[in-house]
Amino acid sequence: MRSKRFERLEARPINKETFITPWPEVGLATMHSPFDPKPGIAIRDGLIVEMDGVGRDDFDLVERFIARHAIDVNVAPRAMATPSVEIARMIVDINVPRSAVLEIVGGCTPAKLVDVINQMNVLEMMMGLAKMRARRTPANQAHVTNRKENPALLAADAAEAALRGFAEVETTAAVARYAPLNALALLVGAQTGRPGVLTQCAVEEATNLKLGFKGFTSYSETLSVYATERAFVDGDDTPWSKSFLAAAYASRGIKTRFTSGAGAPALMGHAQGRSMLYLEARSLLATRAAGSQGSQNGSISCIALPEALPDGVRVVLAENLIAMLLGMEVAAGNDALSSHSEIRKAAKLMLQFIPGTDFITSGYGAIPRPDNMFGGGNFDVTELDDWYVLQRDLRIDGGIVPADEAQVLAVRERAVRALQAVFETLGIPAIREDEIQAAVGAFDSGDMVDRDRVADIDAAQRLLDGEATVVDVIAALDRAGYSDIAASILEMQRQRVIGDYLQPAAIFDANFHVLSALTDPNDYRGPGTGYRLDGERWQAIQDLPRAWDPRHFGDDLAAAADERWLVDAGPARTGSVPEVVIAVGPAFGAAIGHTLGGLAHRDVLAALVAGVAEEGLPARVIRIQHTSDCAFIGHAGAQLSGSGIAIGVQAKGTTVIHRRDLRPLDNLELFAQAPNIDLDTYRSIGRNAALHALAKPAAPIPVRSDNTVRLRLIVQTTLMHLRETECVQRERAPIELRVAIDRGARTAVAGSAVGA
Repeated sequence: MRSKRFERLEARPINKETFITPWPEVGLATMHSPFDPKPGIAIRDGLIVEMDGVGRDDFDLVERFIARHAIDVNVAPRAMATPSVEIARMIVDINVPRSAVLEIVGGCTPAKLVDVINQMNVLEMMMGLAKMRARRTPANQAHVTNRKENPALLAADAAEAALRGFAEVETTAAVARYAPLNALALLVGAQTGRPGVLTQCAVEEATNLKLGFKGFTSYSETLSVYATERAFVDGDDTPWSKSFLAAAYASRGIKTRFTSGAGAPALMGHAQGRSMLYLEARSLLATRAAGSQGSQNGSISCIALPEALPDGVRVVLAENLIAMLLGMEVAAGNDALSSHSEIRKAAKLMLQFIPGTDFITSGYGAIPRPDNMFGGGNFDVTELDDWYVLQRDLRIDGGIVPADEAQVLAVRERAVRALQAVFETLGIPAIREDEIQAAVGAFDSGDMVDRDRVADIDAAQRLLDGEATVVDVIAALDRAGYSDIAASILEMQRQRVIGDYLQPAAIFDANFHVLSALTDPNDYRGPGTGYRLDGERWQAIQDLPRAWDPRHFGDDLAAAADERWLVDAGPARTGSVPEVVIAVGPAFGAAIGHTLGGLAHRDVLAALVAGVAEEGLPARVIRIQHTSDCAFIGHAGAQLSGSGIAIGVQAKGTTVIHRRDLRPLDNLELFAQAPNIDLDTYRSIGRNAALHALAKPAAPIPVRSDNTVRLRLIVQTTLMHLRETECVQRERAPIELRVAIDRGARTAVAGSAVGA
């Protein structure tokens, strides 16, 4: 025998994932390994001669690089002598400035950094992120790719991403030779959406560098670093070659981030028995030593590996914090698909989303997941509204703002037409009109017409090898009437010469003002300090396109009411014969004309009367004016009923069968979910009320229960009830109603009682 509950649990999305126990010998341990070294340092004549238990003669290339370039030997003795828990408390303490933490951490070895972090729980690490991130203002980065490498769709998607507020937009190429066209499409599209958006094309580094030299990209984050010598050599050369490459980018005004993340050395088979966090601390120290202004870290493509182990999500938060403690910009992961479970995926995100990082994701999929060539994407374009609501719910700036459909369609079309003009000038295969129309309204690349891929690849190679640069793109746009886009791209080139956006954590606002660790430093020191979501930015984030003004909700309610079929017939009397009183609320059929489920009040009343009549009793309709509460409406009706039985109906449709001798909040039957009550159910309610009046057995009426109805309609419920409550006249007694239920052919009732 099996438990059906366990069978259901096994089918849950979370159980599609792999979970394992630690195996430290091969690096399958997240934050603790028995093989991790103990913190230690020895300095002689200004040189580190021993670090974390390893002598200088035995340093591997990563240790040698870190010892020579990453650790401040003037601070190291004090830092290493300070208890790790004391440094951890400095990180959390709002009275200790960020600068003081940066100073002491500058003297920490990899093992010391790990020991500090291991003193902290998740909440404390989140507090550390809020205080230690480099830039005061959070931002976000988008991925824009598609499986067909269609340039029109790339331009349209980049423009939409920029319009929605992404500060950086990144693409790549499934076929490497497409890279020049992809980079060009991204550049034109992004500057159409918002001036100052940084763009890059993640491909092989020599090609990437050449694209930057031509002015087609403005940043790069594909400079991978590794924590062990063998992993580095197998992966990407050496720390020194990476340093040289970073300098090459910087010499042309191209912002760079290095890339690392927990699990990579274990995945490559070169973890040397060390924990993932210890190895990532080494990678991040190497990143700082190489002179990079920031790091894309957060396990990135390896995320499922640490998540298979205990502390799997905590280690990602920990490595983000270490990067911040080293003074670097952090693009915090949340890019590669991390879980089948929506609950787990959201929980992981919150660790960076709530405290804020320089980039909440290092690539939000601004395209559908199947088109994401970076490995699927943790969040995609179908989840934008979820993201907006999270920002609105928590009053958190998650780096993007809502945009309405008309804005999006307009900017997408303009971007594609601008790119069309550039292609025509540069001799690239034309973007046809049907391609433009498809790209403007497309969901994904499946909606796009096919291009001649061979011709596109040939054009891309000519663009890469030829003399054309961004200057030619600017001229083409200006001649074609897109002077504003041309001006934005030109300003981007001017900013590269100035070089201010090479500062740590630099982004541009729409006016090309640089926001960085120097011009917009994080000054969080507790409540009332640091970045606060206020003013125009808060207004933009809370103004969802689908949010409507509740002040106008009652307009259609009143318009739907037809007062001619319910006429005041004077004070209600107490009945003396068997009957069922149908007691309606103060707004029923007057200020409100239909139920929450959309049923006309005329039809609801007709169904109730018909049900009562089936059992041979008359129904009398009265209006309760002193309350809008369903229970009290029904109870008041029961006091006036000759049988002591009444049906109470609120304007929104909630219904109760009540009896005179019961307490107001007690009842015979309650039908609480108005949207789930149909006319057949109302007829059954009338019939059961009559059975109660005749003292006959009445089986409770089955009703459909919907656990989502409150979630879907509680606002509408509140507004309808508010409207009915506004109609309450507490000093007024119930009144009889003259009712004409049918619209012609059926019974027209000319009295306050409705007969069988």
